[in-house]
Amino acid sequence: MVASDLVNLSGLMDDAKCFALVRQHRWPEGICCPGCGSPAVIRDGCDDTQPHRQRYRCKPCACRFDDLTGTVLAGHHQPLRVWVLCLYFMGLNLSNRQIAGELGLAASDVQTMTEQLRRGLVAKTPEVTLEGEVEIDEVYVVAGHKGQPGEVAKRGGSDGAAGWQARRAAARWRRTNHRSSA
Repeated sequence: MVASDLVNLSGLMDDAKCFALVRQHRWPEGICCPGCGSPAVIRDGCDDTQPHRQRYRCKPCACRFDDLTGTVLAGHHQPLRVWVLCLYFMGLNLSNRQIAGELGLAASDVQTMTEQLRRGLVAKTPEVTLEGEVEIDEVYVVAGHKGQPGEVAKRGGSDGAAGWQARRAAARWRRTNHRSSA
């Protein structure tokens, strides 16, 4: 896919839609204070440079915050729609160079943006805990050097590897002393 074949989506989205999208995903059950978690929040005007960026004030703790406070999108000079489009293009699995061409930015700026977005996405993933019965398909356990179990014992292998000579001798005895069925 060539970058010139892509549709330039930056003209299709405006800042109001982007801030509404952030609010919807950040606070699905309603706006809460990032400091104390209280839902008792009132609107406190809009940002001077970005009129669709709503400011809030928490009644219990008097904390002031806005739509982007405490996110990876806060404190950057690029408009929010550029960040949303960058995230969209990342979802399409475009390279940083292709994203830079679509957004009209330098490749180094896009590299920084994608790194921060990835870091933010990783920070939001919940820790995985396994419960109940867990099934696995294949397991590869390294037990030592093939044909050289003594190497495992030398390097501090488990205590089960200490009697390898006795087990090898017993297996050899079983092989040589087993009766043939003829």
